[in-house]
Amino acid sequence: MILYTTMPEEQIFPTDPSEYGEQQLIDYQGVPMLVQRVENTYRIVRIMSCDPAHYLNEELCPGQYIQTF
Repeated sequence: MILYTTMPEEQIFPTDPSEYGEQQLIDYQGVPMLVQRVENTYRIVRIMSCDPAHYLNEELCPGQYIQTF
């Protein structure tokens, strides 16, 4: 089977399900992204967009922390 995807193999076939338990897909400021909950904030893990302009936004880089309401 061939999967044509930008997702890493570890997310498609996870070995430890508890590792991804805190991650979720959200839409923040019109940008779909994978985030991980850290106390009262979210840490951006991955941007899931096809728009190149979303990757140029310095406020939404992987590793940054965001507040959602």
